[in-house]
This record gives sequence, C-alpha cells and structure tokens, in this order.
Amino acid sequence: MADGRLRFGIIGCGGIAQSRHMPSLSRLPEVELAAFFDPTPARAEAARKSYGVRDAGVYADYKALLQDSSIDVVHVCTTNASHAEIAIAALEAGKHVLCEKPMATTPEDARRMVETARRTGRKLTVGYNNRFRPDSQLLYQICRQGDLGHIYYAKALALRRRGVPSWGAFLDREKQGGGPLVDVGSHALDLTLWLMDNWRPRLVLGSTYAHLGKRAGSANDWAPWDPEKFTVEDSAFGFVIMENGATVVVESSWALNVVDEGEGRALLCGTEAGADMVDDGVRLNGDEFGQRYVKHLDVARDFTSQPPYGHELQCRLWVDAILRDEEPLVRPEEALVVTEILDAIYRSASSGEAIHL
Repeated sequence: MADGRLRFGIIGCGGIAQSRHMPSLSRLPEVELAAFFDPTPARAEAARKSYGVRDAGVYADYKALLQDSSIDVVHVCTTNASHAEIAIAALEAGKHVLCEKPMATTPEDARRMVETARRTGRKLTVGYNNRFRPDSQLLYQICRQGDLGHIYYAKALALRRRGVPSWGAFLDREKQGGGPLVDVGSHALDLTLWLMDNWRPRLVLGSTYAHLGKRAGSANDWAPWDPEKFTVEDSAFGFVIMENGATVVVESSWALNVVDEGEGRALLCGTEAGADMVDDGVRLNGDEFGQRYVKHLDVARDFTSQPPYGHELQCRLWVDAILRDEEPLVRPEEALVVTEILDAIYRSASSGEAIHL
C-alpha cells in the first residue's frame, strides 16, 4: 500500500469484472486498479485502458501478476473451476482476496481456501453481493431485532422462466461445476442463511433436471443457447434441514415453466412474523389484536437502482475491512457452508439419497 491507497489486481476481465467489480472499485478514492490478467489479452488491455492507473500493468499469466509485490488485493473473476487454485495462490503470495461466487466447485477446495487464509493471515471474502442490496440490508436489521422471532422455515428463491446465460462458459459443467444452482441459486442460498444467521446444516435432499436445456429454438431473455453445449442442469431444488431443526428450501432455475419468477429472494417464516422480498420492497406478515396483517416496506430491491449500489457497497465495506483490519461482511467460513450445501444437493440428486453433513 502506497500513500494510503490499496493497489488492486483483477484476474479475469470478463463480464462480471467489467460490469461490476472494476466500475465499483474505480469510484473508491483509496483504490488503485494497477494490474490486469485475462486469458484473452485484448480484454485485459481494454480493462487497463478504461480503469488502470498510469503505471498499471497487463500480465501474461496470473502467476506473474501475483509476483508483483506492489499489489495488495486481488479480485478473482474467472470461471468457477479455477477459483480455488487462483485464490489460494494469491493468498500464498500475500494478497487479500475477493473471489467471485461460488467460492469453489467442491467443499474440499473451499476448505483449502479457508485454511490458507487463516494460515497466511490474509483476508478472504466471496462475492455474494445480494447481501448489500437496500432491501437485504433492511430485512437483515428486522431479523436481528428479533421482529420475526425464531425463523424455522425459509425459501431461497432464484427462479428464471427463460433466462439462460448463453455466452461464455456458463453451460460448461467442467468449467463451472453446475448451472443455475451454483449461479443464481448460490446467491439466494447465501442471502437466506445470512438473514437467518443459521450456518449449521444437518441433512440435504436434492433434485436436478435437464429437460428444457436440451431443446433447440426455445425462447430466451438473451441469445439462443446451443443444446449440444448445455451440459449443466436447467433447474435444481434442495431441501435442507438445519441442526436446530429449521428447514430451508432452495429453488433455482434458468429455464422452468413458471410464471412467477424472481431471483435473489428469501421468504422467511418465524414464530412472531414472516417476511418475503417482492419487486418493490419487503413484505411483512403476522397477526395483532386477533387480526392478520400484511405490511409493505417500500425500498428499492434492484441493487442497480439507487446508491449505494450492491457491488459498490460490497467493495466499499471490503476496502474498509482491509484498512481497519476487520472481518469482511461475507466471511469465508459462511461461503464454505453454501458450497457444502450446493455440493450436497448435486450429490443427493445423483444418488437419490439424502446427504448427511
């Protein structure tokens, strides 16, 4: 760190880095974007020109970037299967690391990441940016105040009717480790467990389907997908029993014949009240004076609609955690639990058996 500013390196300059990480970091006065790597060199060079400081470098491989002793922090924005390898190497090189979700494609790799962060004393966090939306922050406060009481049933919702990301490596199981469950389902599960403050799963039952993804010519929100390259599930569902007896249902899809879609949402049922996330805010329900009530709290749900934007707040608090030597809001131990549950859903779907954690 020079002159009180943290020097950041971006490993993977694709869509999520271009649309979220680099714009958000570039607006923070304590940050210098100083190093870039991407398997497509032209993308890294374009990122340097758009966001890099005067002495920013473009590197031929990520290991060369990690050898730059002037770099304090690295953001890993690559395909899922490479997350653990790159994040561990960055931690070993003395860098603080924000890794895009999912943390890793296996619990074993995620545990190695946690253990490496502890051993090296470097900070590690994972890009679960849905926690930083205004509606998420509000509902978190409501939960922590105890307004819902003991939350014993919840749904983590990430349903797209026809929202298949048809570009890049999204449809490649080898590179991504899965489809909508690790993509949008991962976000919803992390958000729900965080709101519940419950990180101890006991039993997981899961099912996955690959019916619609194998069809050509289907409607889609983006460009049509190639069924031959669709090697991941198109929808996945999980039933999780926590150690304290609470139940969490996970629903995720890229393609599903459903009208009521929505992602990054949680439904919470507690002993005192319930809550769910709707398009324009948070909805509370319960009973008072012998009568049922529904109360609507109008707050922007879309984290791109009002400041502080979800990614910007995530980056702001991440930089603060580094400078103040505090724990990041998204703790790696929590992201590990999400990975363990996702893996158990896939294993249960494959075996037809419940998975004990």
